[in-house]
Amino acid sequence: MPARRVDVGFGVMTGQGFNERHVVPGERLTDLVVEAERVGFDSVVLPDHLRWDMERGPHGWRESTTLLAAFTVLTSRVRLSTGVLNGPFRSPGLVAKIAVNLDELSNGRFTLGLGAGGGPPVEYQSFGFPGDHHVARFEEGIQIIHTLLRTGRCEFEGAYYKTRDCVLAPAGPRPGAIPIMIGAEGPLMMRLVARYADEWNGFLVFKEPAPEVVHPLLTRLDEACAVLGRDPASVRRSVDITAAPTGEIDHGLSGLGPPLHGRPEEMARQLRAFADLGIAEVRTYLYPQSLETVRAMEPVLQALDDLG
Repeated sequence: MPARRVDVGFGVMTGQGFNERHVVPGERLTDLVVEAERVGFDSVVLPDHLRWDMERGPHGWRESTTLLAAFTVLTSRVRLSTGVLNGPFRSPGLVAKIAVNLDELSNGRFTLGLGAGGGPPVEYQSFGFPGDHHVARFEEGIQIIHTLLRTGRCEFEGAYYKTRDCVLAPAGPRPGAIPIMIGAEGPLMMRLVARYADEWNGFLVFKEPAPEVVHPLLTRLDEACAVLGRDPASVRRSVDITAAPTGEIDHGLSGLGPPLHGRPEEMARQLRAFADLGIAEVRTYLYPQSLETVRAMEPVLQALDDLG
C-alpha cells in the first residue's frame, strides 16, 4: 500500500459543544482518541481554551495538557500535538518543561503547537491572564521556548518575560529535537514561524477549506521564509478544518466553515487535494463529535490510502 500523500489528524473538541448536537453527551474523550487511532488517523490534536461565552451561558473547556498526558499512555502510534497552546496561559519556561514531559510519555510522538492566543476577552479576564499585546508577548516567549528546547539553557530579559540561568533538565528522549509548530496568519507571526518553527499551522475551522483561502497564507509564509533566507520547503504545513463524515451538517454552527462531507471516496479526494497545495497534514474536527463520526472516517481513510 503506498503511503498517504497527506496525513489526517483527529482534532478533539474539548469543550461542551457549540450547540446541543455538536458534542454527543456521555462519550469519553479517551474512548474517542483510542478509536481514532484504531480507525487509522495519523495524529490527535487538542485546542487550548478555558472559557467562551455562548448565548446559553458560559462555555467551559477542559485543560489541554493534562488531557494530552492521558492520551500519551492510551495510544501507541498516533502523533500527539497541542493545537495550539495559548501563549498567555503559561510561562514560556513551563511550556518547555511540559513539552519534554509529553514527549517522554509518548516515546517521542509529541509536537509542541504554539500560538499567540485567540479566544474572547472573557477567557483571559475570567482566569486572570493578561489579554493584551498577544503577539509581542509571544515573540518573547517563543525565543525562550526555542532556546530551551534546542540548547537546554536560557538567559532572557524582556518586557514580559525574564529567565535566570533557566535549565531544561531532564532533557527527555529527544534533546534539542522536539518539533515546534506555530499557528499563524499575520505577517509578524509568519516571520516567527520562519525563524523558529518546524511546522506552520493554519486554523481554517471558521473558514472554507478551499484553495483560494489557503493560497494567500502559504504565499505569506513563503515570503517570510525568503526574508530570512530559509528554504520554504523546510517548513511542514498543516491546516485544521471541520468534517462531517455522516452527512450531518449545521452551516449555522457558531460561524464554522462548511465541513468536508460526501461519500468516503469523495471526501478522500478532497483531503488528497490539500497535498497539491503543499499541505502535509489536515486535522479534522468532526461534526458532530461522537464515536459514530470517528468510525465513519474509517472508510474515508481507507479510500485515501487507495489513492496513494
